[in-house]
Amino acid sequence: MKRKAFALVLLLGLSIPAMAAERFTLDQLRSLALSGNATLGAARADVDVSKADTLTARAYPNPEIEVSGGDRDARSPGLAPGSLASVTLSQRFDYPSQRDARLRVAEAGVASARSGAQAFEIDLLARLKQAFFLVVRYESELRAAREDLELAQAIRNRVGVRVDTGEAARYELIKADTELLNAQKNADAAVLRISQAKARLRALVGGGVPADFEVDGVLASELTLPPLDQLRDTMLDTNPDMQRLKAEIERSKQQLELEKLRRMPDVSLRLGYDRDPEYEANKIGVAVTVPLFDRRQGPIAQAAAQGERTRMALEGRTFELQQQLDAAYRQYELSRMQITALENGILREAEGALKVAEAAYKFGERGILDFLDAQRVFRAARNELISARYELINAVTEIERLGALR
Repeated sequence: MKRKAFALVLLLGLSIPAMAAERFTLDQLRSLALSGNATLGAARADVDVSKADTLTARAYPNPEIEVSGGDRDARSPGLAPGSLASVTLSQRFDYPSQRDARLRVAEAGVASARSGAQAFEIDLLARLKQAFFLVVRYESELRAAREDLELAQAIRNRVGVRVDTGEAARYELIKADTELLNAQKNADAAVLRISQAKARLRALVGGGVPADFEVDGVLASELTLPPLDQLRDTMLDTNPDMQRLKAEIERSKQQLELEKLRRMPDVSLRLGYDRDPEYEANKIGVAVTVPLFDRRQGPIAQAAAQGERTRMALEGRTFELQQQLDAAYRQYELSRMQITALENGILREAEGALKVAEAAYKFGERGILDFLDAQRVFRAARNELISARYELINAVTEIERLGALR
């Protein structure tokens, strides 16, 4: 009786309708992430910070005004007592070559920040797509687990009748109860995985998604990509991370040129006015900083080393991206072959074997163990197909993240 009550509870639990929740497509979640993800907003703000550096590079040096005054007491014959005043205006000369170099450094920084923000955006959208289809995968597994649970319940009911009538041994009922509990465990685990995957997906999107939501999507079985060589060429041309490193190399190059130009003497134009009780004087002159001791060897060496380090980082990143692209493309091809094999042969054969085993069990030609074994083979093939479809989408998404698809 306890087993029957437990089975009834399971059956009723499957028929209880869930509360309606708002459904989101992948495009809707992308739009919400682009507008609501705080980390992406911070990356975009870095571009504005870099643009402000161009304003600084365009600015001219400010003039300096020096004003002084005082009194003079006459202690010697012939000197008139009175007040003293002096005003001096200094304007440092801004070399056009240095100004242009400063601007090129700032513009290279803007290009680097833009590429960095683009790289973060592409990575965010790729992780969002992977998380979205992970939810779709787990929901597919949950639907399959519920089908298994319903089948296990039906099997348990038939076995219970046969055991009660003496047509089957009691161990068959124990086996059926075990399968029913395993099916319930798998369904519960699928529900938990969906909840965890939705939490990760919501964290990527931001605050625009309610706590209780559903996704609207399916796992595709066929996705076609260009040849690997074409994808590699596209990646090397458009990958934002590589574009960022190239912009950093250009920035280091311009910074090196600027530091060399800064070895030139600083020149300031000076205008002065002096007032004395006995005379007034207007003065004009030039102040020159002689680069005798500081030839800016340190900043020049630092800029050169920074450029070399960035070049080495670009070479390493290029090799790393090529390896990642090769691995993703191999996973793409493997997933396609698995899907083809499962859809065109393995799954159909497993389903056919299950139907034969079920019919044989109904007519008493085979025992419950044969039926359950056929069910396990079909369940494994079906879950493997769901996994292969997800891995196919995951591989294509990784290739998109690498910048090989545009």
